[in-house]
Formats: sequence, C-alpha cells, structure tokens
Amino acid sequence: MKNVIIGLLLIPLSFVTSAASWKVTNDESNVNFISVKKGDIAEVHHFKNIAGTLNDKGDFELSVSLASVDTSVEIRDERMGSLLFEVDKYPKLTLTAKVDTKLLSSINVGEMKVATIEGVVDLHGKKVNLPFTVSIARLSDTHLFVASVMPVIVNSDSFGLTRGVDKLREIAGLSAISKAVPVSFILMLKK
Repeated sequence: MKNVIIGLLLIPLSFVTSAASWKVTNDESNVNFISVKKGDIAEVHHFKNIAGTLNDKGDFELSVSLASVDTSVEIRDERMGSLLFEVDKYPKLTLTAKVDTKLLSSINVGEMKVATIEGVVDLHGKKVNLPFTVSIARLSDTHLFVASVMPVIVNSDSFGLTRGVDKLREIAGLSAISKAVPVSFILMLKK
C-alpha cells in the first residue's frame, strides 16, 4: 500500500519532468561550415558558442554567436567577424522552427527517426526559410541527439553577405571564395 501511495504522489512529478524544456549543450554540440577558396581549397570551420531550447510545444530556437567563429587562424576569425558577419550590428545567427511534438513523443529511448523540419534562419538582418533534414535520436529520457543528415547550403546572396565575402577575398589576395557554403550540425539537448 505504501508503494501505491508513493507511486500516486510521483505521477504529477513525471508530468512536470516530461514537460520540461530541452536545452542545447554547448560543449557537446557543434555547428560547422566549409569554405572553399581558389576553387578547390576547402577548410572546415565551426562556432564555439551556441545555445538553444526546445519547449514542450515544439518551439525550437538555436542561437549562434557569430563572434565565436573558429577557423584556426586568429586574424581570419577577426576578419570574418568584422568584414563578413559584421558582428557589431549582427552578433548572432538565429534558427527557429516548429518541431512536431507527436514525432518527438513517438521516438523511444534507443530509437532514431529522420525528419525534414522547416526552419527560419535569421542572419545578417535577413530571414530565409530553409528545410533541414535531421536525424533525431532519444538517447535517454533526458538526452536528445539531433544531427543534420546532409549539409544545408547557405548562399551569401540570400543573406546580404556577398559584399563581405568580396572584402575577405580582396584583403586575403584570393582569386575566389565560394559564395555557397555547406553547413552541418550536431546538437545534444538535455532536460
């Protein structure tokens, strides 16, 4: 009888736990992109500071600090921040999306599903709708893993970044820098 009473008392707590927001963990997550210069020299870069939440209604928001770009070359990081991203005016990239809560609740611990989610990317003062095909895996009741199945192509023209790309090309003395950039990500979310 004592176990039944304890079980009944814990039921409301289980609803609170399941309704808690998921939070993207910066240390276990990664947003990266590939730049191509001179036609065939590709380099992988990433951002060091990202944050995000997914609430019980399926509202997802990811925020990327553009000043945290890491290209492994300090002067290039500074130039990308000031000339390309213009972090003084536009300090972050934001991705918002609505995730189907039925999809999330249908994934059991140890299972993975692939879904295409429509998102809005807000970058450099421009908002663009983009589809994201992702793998979603429930690692435990408190850990959710989300990764891009394929890179998303971000075009500099769509976000008003072409002038910045041209400035970077000129200052580095390069013949070309690609204006289409593949972006991929791995996100760990915890409750």
